[in-house]
Amino acid sequence: MNIEIQSVGPFEVNCAIVWNTNKKALVIDPGCDDDMLEALLDVKQLTVAAYLLTHGHADHISALASLHTKRPAPVYFPAADALWAFEQQNQLLPYYSVPKKPAVEFIHPETAKSWTIDDFTFQCLETPGHTPGGVCYYFESEKVIFTGDTLFKGTCGRTDLPGGNARTLTQSLKKLAALPPDVTVYPGHNDQTTIGHECRTNFFMQQAAR
Repeated sequence: MNIEIQSVGPFEVNCAIVWNTNKKALVIDPGCDDDMLEALLDVKQLTVAAYLLTHGHADHISALASLHTKRPAPVYFPAADALWAFEQQNQLLPYYSVPKKPAVEFIHPETAKSWTIDDFTFQCLETPGHTPGGVCYYFESEKVIFTGDTLFKGTCGRTDLPGGNARTLTQSLKKLAALPPDVTVYPGHNDQTTIGHECRTNFFMQQAAR
């Protein structure tokens, strides 16, 4: 598995582009800077197989519509977040206006535990708390998980925004704490880490694992 992390937008979201030898790519959380992301896809000579969204906040989805127009592909978007993600309540002024909705019917990843897209197989773990519909994408055979804003290195997602719930997030972190310690974590912001490192050093993961 090839993984390219591109920091995008004023909130420095980690957009992940993941591909294998067949040059089909998964684009995870295209939050901003669509021209930069398209240029990266061009340089790598990649075709988008799907867009995967971990949650609905504007900093994680604002480049989706533009990229999808240029490079159509299925969009996996949690249902509970799709209800409000393209409404006025999701603007983050002055940084992000209301995200544009792509002209496609969303696939809701939480409706199945396992998905296969091209030669990728992954699990969708429902991890609400930061938002009502937050999910993580776990590639078990590669020992990689993309956690969006559920889990960060040393901390976890905030719950003081509309739809956030601290108790719910704790239950979501408990799911992640149960994963093998050598799983590499690619969070929605900041540096990568491992499940084991977070279980040893992250107060929020330690509390969740009790």
